Amino acid sequence: MNKINVIYGSTTGATQSAAETIAKLLNADCVEISNATAESFKAPVLILGTSTWGCGDLQDDWQNGLSLLENADLSGTKVALFGQGDQYGFGDTYVNGMAQLCQVALSKGATILGKTSAEGYSHTASEAEQDGVFCGLALDDSNQADLTDSRIAAWVEQLKAELG
Repeated sequence: MNKINVIYGSTTGATQSAAETIAKLLNADCVEISNATAESFKAPVLILGTSTWGCGDLQDDWQNGLSLLENADLSGTKVALFGQGDQYGFGDTYVNGMAQLCQVALSKGATILGKTSAEGYSHTASEAEQDGVFCGLALDDSNQADLTDSRIAAWVEQLKAELG
């Protein structure tokens, strides 16, 4: 498998934990967005992770580091996304941060991998969901922490299959 960089932003540690698990399962490099450089975005496969805060905002470190993604040429790059959110407390903006990263990646020429079903979630709205499918892996360690490990494991296997 080609070189993979997992780039994430985490405030409470939940997104960091997910990023580290994903990186370990894929034998990938793991980089916190606050430590990322333009070189971090030059891998053939990127996995981008963020939590969603407030009314659907990106995690704070991504707010500062988003320019790195916006300035990257992702033509030919495969990008997968994962996001943490609270589907009950913020059900109308659940994992919207992941959707923001997806839109930027698409605008820079990326091919998106790792879309997942929205079945089993109880949110009311999400910019990351279209026709019952999330643009990546949606996680909710606030309400469904018991499902995180199995969701990550299944998603990593899906990514391996999609990457060939």
